Parts: sequence; structure tokens; C-alpha cells
Amino acid sequence: MSQIWKNTRRYAYIYFLFLKYSLISLMAYRINFVFGMLVELGYIVIKLTYVYIVFRVGENINGLTPYNVTLFVGTYIIMSGIYSALLFFNFIKLPELIRTGDLDMYITKPISLQFITTLKSIDISVAVPNIIGGVIMVAIGWNQSHIEVNAANVIGYVGYLILGVITTYSIFLIPQMLAFWTVKTTGLTDLSNSLFDFNQMPMTIYNRLLQRVGTFIIPVFLLTNYSPLFLLHGLSRLEMVWGIAAPFIFLILVRIFWNYALRHYTSASS
Repeated sequence: MSQIWKNTRRYAYIYFLFLKYSLISLMAYRINFVFGMLVELGYIVIKLTYVYIVFRVGENINGLTPYNVTLFVGTYIIMSGIYSALLFFNFIKLPELIRTGDLDMYITKPISLQFITTLKSIDISVAVPNIIGGVIMVAIGWNQSHIEVNAANVIGYVGYLILGVITTYSIFLIPQMLAFWTVKTTGLTDLSNSLFDFNQMPMTIYNRLLQRVGTFIIPVFLLTNYSPLFLLHGLSRLEMVWGIAAPFIFLILVRIFWNYALRHYTSASS
């Protein structure tokens, strides 16, 4: 147990260093930082059109009021910022590291190769506007949906959001790992981004078959839907348990697949 705690502290400190040097890099190019935030603000405005349409129509969607939908869209925006800032840019760099043989340099480091290659870069210019905008939308939706602000609701919402981040890491890293065989994964990246965008609206707007596939087979709906559904008491007991178990199941599967893929890595520099 002491060894596990020691390793956890070590990797937490290393991740803090990743964050520190990423911030230093961003501040060295302040114009890029500002433009990055402006671009994300533009994307947020586009996403808000979905909410505008719902309010314009003024009808409930499968029992969800416009303010309920605001909860879902706000959570989606928060997760978009987290995914883009912490994971996306690391993931899309992995095929290039494999193609050029630069992965060799990381293999020599005395830390987990998966950790350093998939978590090294952090871009807060993407996260800040999305998280702030998303939190404001969630707060409005929460209040207008007359959901009580108590410890259980806050812990449940944040807990499923964190579990959503773990699930996001797991299912969107898999397409990039195919680069160990295919070298390029551009098409797979576009496809996975399309899957992520299924969360722009509540999962309840889709038919039951698609909901089951997106929950239990390719669990994209676990990314952002479970937090607001928890607040709205829209999760069955089975779904609640699956929402807790699935992130760790897929994380273990990704770890196994990573080790398998690494055995098939042939350095381009050799």
C-alpha cells in the first residue's frame, strides 16, 4: 500500500510539472493563447444555438424541459473543454510519434510510456472558456429546474463528471493506438469526434437501441449524460452501477491493449 501511495504522489508531481511547463509555453506565445480562447468562445456560441432552438420551440423533449436540456448542453461544453485541454492534442500526436520513431525517446524515460505520451501536453486556453461557459449554463439549468443544491447532488454530479473524463480517456485513446499498425489515424479521429458530438443533446432524444449501444457497448453517453441524468433522477439502478464500473473496466482494457500494441511497435528510426 505504501508503494502505491508513493507512486501516486510521484505521478501527481510529474503531472504538476506537465501543467507548469505547458503554462510557461502558453505564456511565451500570448497571442496564440488569446486567439485560442476566442476560437473556443466562437464554438460555444455555435453550441448555444441548440439551446436557443429548444427555447424557441418551447416544448418538452421526451419529458425534458428547455432548462433541463440546458443542463445537458452545459455539461457537454464542460467536458469538451476538459477533453480538448487534457487529452485530445496528446492523442492526435501519438500516431506522429510512432511514424517518426520519436516514441523511442519517451521509451527511455523512467516513467510510464502511456502516462507521458497521453497526458504530457495541457492547453488551458481551450479549457477556460468552455469550463466557465459550461458551469454558467449548468448553474442556470440547475436553478431553473428546481433541483436542490445539497451534498448528494453535488457529489453525484461531479462524481459522474470525473468518471466521464476517465471514460473519455479510455474510449478515445483506442483509435489512436491503432497507429501502431496503420501509422495514420486521421479518419478514425474524425469518426471518434463524431461519436463525442452525440452528447450535444440528451441521449433520451435517440431511439432505445441507440441508447443501449451508446451506454453499454461504445459508452459515449457516459461521458456527459450521466451527470445531469443523476440530478434529474433519470438513471436506473443498473445504469448507476454501470456508470461507476464502466470507466474502470474500459481503463483496464485500454491498458491491456496498450501493452499489446507496444509489443508490435517497430521504431521508424531503426
